[in-house]
This record gives sequence, C-alpha cells and structure tokens, in this order.
Amino acid sequence: TRALPAPEYLHADRYRAPGDAVEEILAGIYAQVLGLERVGVDDSFFDLGGDSLSAMRVVAAINTGLDAAVGVRTLFEAPTVAQLALRIGAEGAGRAPLVAVQRPAVVPLSFAQQRLWVLDQVQGPSPVYNLAAALRLGGALDVAALAAALSDVVARHESLRTLLVAPEGVPEQVVLAPQYADFGWQVVDGVGWSVQRLQEAIGAATRHGFDLGSEIPLRATLFRLSDEEHVLVAVVHHIAADGWSIGPLIRDLGVAYGGRCAGCGPDWAPLPVQYVDYTLWQRAQLGDPSDPESRIAAQLAYWEQQLGGLPERLQLPTDRPYPLVADQRGATVVLDWPASLQLQVAQLAREHNVTAFMVVQAALAVLLSKLSATSDVAVGFPIAGRSDPALAELVGFFVNTL
Repeated sequence: TRALPAPEYLHADRYRAPGDAVEEILAGIYAQVLGLERVGVDDSFFDLGGDSLSAMRVVAAINTGLDAAVGVRTLFEAPTVAQLALRIGAEGAGRAPLVAVQRPAVVPLSFAQQRLWVLDQVQGPSPVYNLAAALRLGGALDVAALAAALSDVVARHESLRTLLVAPEGVPEQVVLAPQYADFGWQVVDGVGWSVQRLQEAIGAATRHGFDLGSEIPLRATLFRLSDEEHVLVAVVHHIAADGWSIGPLIRDLGVAYGGRCAGCGPDWAPLPVQYVDYTLWQRAQLGDPSDPESRIAAQLAYWEQQLGGLPERLQLPTDRPYPLVADQRGATVVLDWPASLQLQVAQLAREHNVTAFMVVQAALAVLLSKLSATSDVAVGFPIAGRSDPALAELVGFFVNTL
C-alpha cells in the first residue's frame, strides 16, 4: 500500500498571505473552524465551505479574539479575510468577556430557562421537553467504571446537577455538590428480551417526568442484553441541555470511562465557565426586561414591532382540522434530494453570497406563502445561541428561536 499524495491547492497562484496581525488572526479563525490548513485573505468564507452554523462559530471567535462586535450579517457582506478585516472595529466595541465570576447568594434563571420553567409550572412534570440518547455498547463493559464516568460528567457540568427552586415564587438555580447529585442510575437485566420489549422499556425510560425543583435533570439507565451487549439510555431535561450539548456530553463520557477503566479519573481540560457564569453574564449584558432602557427591552420592542399583526398560525389546507389541544404527536418526513438538486442549491447560494440553508429557508417560505395565500409568513428556526467560544464544550440550554 502507498500513502495518498499530499494535497495540492488548485488555485495556489491566487493565494495571498495575510498582511497584518488582524488578517493573520482572521485567517487562522477561518482555517480552524473550517478545518483547513491555510486560508488566503482573498478566499471567501462561503466558497471555502462555510455555512450558517460555522458562520456563527467564526463570528463568536472573532468577537472574543479581537474584542469586536461583528454580526453574522457582516460576514455575509464581507466574506473574505481582507474585506472583513476592514470592518473590525467599525461596529463598536465588543461585549464584556464571558468569564467565571463570584456568585451571588441567589442565582436567577437564564432567559431560556425562564421560558421552560414557566411552561413547566403550567403543565407540570412532562416528558415533552426531554432529550434522550440511546447508545448500543458492544463488547465487554465495565459497569462500575461506566457508573463512575457518569458521575464524573455530572460533576464536570453544573447544569446537570442544578435544581430550579422558587421558595418565594421567584425561580433560582441551586447547584448541588457532586456527591448529592443522584441521576437515578439503574442496571436492568434484559437478557432474552425481544426487540419490542427493549424498545418499550427504552421508551418508558425516556418519558420520565422531571420534578425540576427536587431532582436533577438527568436520568441514566443501562440495559444488559448479554455479557457483550448493553444499551445505555440517558435522558436530560431540555432546561439543562440542548441538541448541541449531546456532543460534549458523549465525548466527556468517553474520556471519563477510559480513565476509570485505567484506574484513574478523567484527563480533560477544565471548563472555562459554567452555566451559572453564563446566566450572570447574560443578565449583566441584556439587563432587566422591566427596565425600558435595557438592551433586552429594546430587543423585545423591536421583535414585537416586526412580528406584530402576524396570524397565530398559517391557514394551510390540511386534510383534517387542528386539535383544540396539542396532543404532542409529531412525525418526521425524510426527503431524498438528488445530488444534482443539491449542487443547484449550492450554486444558487454562492451566486447570492448566502448559505444553502438560507436558500432552502427562502424556498420553504415561498411554498408556505403559496399554500396559505398570504405574504405574512413567519418561519422559526433554532439557533445554537453559543455566542462565545467558552461555551463550545459546555452542556447547557443556550438554543433560541429566530
């Protein structure tokens, strides 16, 4: 066998190296986020493969590294390193850095937590906002090491051992010490079970209703199917984690399990901040919604004006009436797009200096407008909400809807 040849740059003659420190930093950020060896100052972020998610990561890294206040729109307007370097500083100073701070006696909820906490108070404990992951583990498993590794992960991420209590009607975060964080660990003997019985048991585990004021928002169950086959089911309430969090959680669990099997603790770098630090930072940056001079009050006023007058829902020609009360029964429809269509979408995105996601979003809005016979169409999409690189490996609830 022979090694693959070293990659060659197709347009090496057009590569232009950074000319100053700002361009050097920007080129480094582009390369790190996109996984490239080098980036020239005339290379467009989107031509290099950037998309909406990576654009937000780039902007977060730029604002942190250069103490800037660059918005995502700026990256679309100035996608090359050379163009973007000219915009650094033009949009004002950056926000205060997100760092670990001394904590007050009472820690409020983040704005995202506040939304779900209110829903929880109205609806009571419900599995509607549960996030679940089921991992099939093959080969010999050290169950004691796995339990210890889960404890390590809970100790690492305070959000997984936080209670939301409201002793006087005002909710606050209470972080438990790791030794008091009970994640309901169970090992269930499923030897000889049918696939249906296993699926039913997994379903029952994922439908756990969390009492956010008295139990931590994590449950873990291990189903032993044989000496060489297990299924680990972890369930976390959305108020403590989001879809992005699943990646760090699984990675940390793998590192911790490897360490425990070797007879030692996990060898991971300490997290720069915890969710409480983010909450306090967010509150300090945005202010109080009741203060008309605060930043969050201005943002709320803007969106109330932009979305004012929209219908509660689009009148689509459905084949059955809407239920009076949501039954929470949804479905997923999988579409297979041919490669030729995907290439056309990518080409259209490049021509208009946008991402493929934005093209599809626009197409969906046009379709809904046609079906509902109205031009007032609002489509919500979740965004990661991790505006600082310090949050990249943290388990927590940061997602927002745009």
